[in-house]
Amino acid sequence: MYLLKKYKLTDITFTTKDGSVTFHRILALVDIPKHHVKAGDFGGWIESERNLSQEGSCWVGDSACIHDNAWVYGNALVCGNAQIYGHAYVYDEARVFGFAVVCGDAWIYEHAQVYGFAFVDGASDIYGCASIGCGKFHDYSCRL
Repeated sequence: MYLLKKYKLTDITFTTKDGSVTFHRILALVDIPKHHVKAGDFGGWIESERNLSQEGSCWVGDSACIHDNAWVYGNALVCGNAQIYGHAYVYDEARVFGFAVVCGDAWIYEHAQVYGFAFVDGASDIYGCASIGCGKFHDYSCRL
């Protein structure tokens, strides 16, 4: 089955100081109206295509970084300076933004939001309409 790609990895990269991860900036190939993304817009940073699904409306924007075996899919949005890594999943209509970190085996899904300077680790499930964060909600919103 042929799948039209919604983004591509660009040649714009950076490597962590210890050399363990190289991130690629993503570029939208199609419009993603749900997140106000237009074809040609730059997104955030991922280690490889295994970190962000080509299906659905999911997106990584701004300076957000996704790596290791972390997976963003469905209609989820990760943006701001958020970091997702380890075996963490962000999916459905979930949002992770600001300076939030989601790692370990954490799952963020349904309409949950993790924002500000929140840190979610381990075998955590954040779901439903849960909102985990510190600081004012709007202070850490994405530029999208």
